[in-house]
Amino acid sequence: MHQKNQIPDPPPATADGGGGDGNGAELDNVVKMVSENPVMVIGTRGCCMCHVVQKLLQGLGVNPPVYEVDEVDEAAVAAELSRKVVGGGGDDGGRVQFPAVFVGGKLFGGLERLMATHISGELVPILKDAGALWL
Repeated sequence: MHQKNQIPDPPPATADGGGGDGNGAELDNVVKMVSENPVMVIGTRGCCMCHVVQKLLQGLGVNPPVYEVDEVDEAAVAAELSRKVVGGGGDDGGRVQFPAVFVGGKLFGGLERLMATHISGELVPILKDAGALWL
């Protein structure tokens, strides 16, 4: 008789913010992290633009937590953030796209908005108002 060897699926990895099946508790945790941190970066795992966002903020003296989302969870996390944090999710531009930068618990924008605001000199005062910088 021939027996099939079944290898169980590994449990979802959630400690580093990635993996899993995008369950409700994990999504609620992301929403909570956004509201509790003056600056928060959320991006797709391995995204180079997320790395640039992080390095720009670190260069200004902000060390934001970065939540990395696996590609399979990207749509669920974006929809949950759009619904609970941004209050959108429709065609009105309230949809979260990664990398997403949250300042003061609100969606600030992505890399393009962050760079434009930095170049215009408006970013540091915004970060100070949010409590991310004390200088």
